[in-house]
Parts: sequence; structure tokens; C-alpha cells
Amino acid sequence: MLRVNAFYTSKNLLNKFENIEYNNYMATISMFYGILIRMYLGKKEHNPPHIHAIYQSKKAIFDIKTGEKTEGNLPSDKEKLVSAWIILHKDELLADWELAQNGELPYNIDPLK
Repeated sequence: MLRVNAFYTSKNLLNKFENIEYNNYMATISMFYGILIRMYLGKKEHNPPHIHAIYQSKKAIFDIKTGEKTEGNLPSDKEKLVSAWIILHKDELLADWELAQNGELPYNIDPLK
């Protein structure tokens, strides 16, 4: 079985592979102000629904339902941006979480403008 560990964002590229195991795949669903927003695919990902935010060498996890940081460190101004973005896109993020839990690629979400 082929295991995907790279950060591909194109669904077309992934559709070319057969028998892909998505459990270690982290999809980038948005990017703004130098912050990458990612979500793991696969049923092994734990609740509550959350996203991973990466800024330079800093990483943090944010709860989708509350917009609050639950783990990690980002500069405070970047944390505020991520929290605001989550609140604005909560419904889309929860829909993406459901897709990801089923091993499907989540949709890209508009960046913070």
C-alpha cells in the first residue's frame, strides 16, 4: 500500500494513486499572513475537531468549535488571526473535519483578508 507523507494539495494528483492510505496525510486547507492551516486525514485523528496552524517554526492546535488554542505556541498576533479566521469559517471547517475523518480530502477555505 502506498503511504502519502508529502504535502500535496491537488486532488487531481492524489486521484492518480491507487490504494492510498491517508492516515498520515496532512492537507493544507488555507494560508494567510504566512500562516499555514492544515488538517490531518483519517479516522485516527482525535476529537475535538481541530486544525493545525504553522507559522515559521512555530506550531499550534486550535479547537474548531471554540477558536481557542489548545496546544503549542504561535506569536500572539498570529494566534488572534487564526482564532478570528476559525470563527468566520467554523461551518466550513466542521464540514472539512467530517470529510477528513472519512479519509477524504477537505476543501480549501478562503484565507483571512
